[in-house]
Amino acid sequence: QVQLVESGGGLVQPGGSLRLSCAASGRTFAINVMGWYRQAPGKQRELVATKSKGGRISYLDSVKGRFTISRDNPKDTVSLSMNNLKPEDTAVYYCNAKAARGGIEYWGQGTQVTVSS
Repeated sequence: QVQLVESGGGLVQPGGSLRLSCAASGRTFAINVMGWYRQAPGKQRELVATKSKGGRISYLDSVKGRFTISRDNPKDTVSLSMNNLKPEDTAVYYCNAKAARGGIEYWGQGTQVTVSS
């Protein structure tokens, strides 16, 4: 089992910045990809950004150039720096970790990000 604990959500004005962090514990040696998903009210959960242990990065098109994912493999942490936030970025953000084998994935409890004036 892997446990994921997120921190860093909150309320920010449009154009502002936030940084989300996620710390993994447990069987972290089994993890390959870590990243962030989000779910807005009435919408499906969507991938925001992921980074593999080898460094491969993926971003949702709408966040490219504004969000940056970083990962510290020895510390089993992943962070998401979000700049120039827009109201449409409002959602619950979930940390995600995928095992290298077996198709197993783990989720954090979610942290609310609200972008509003």
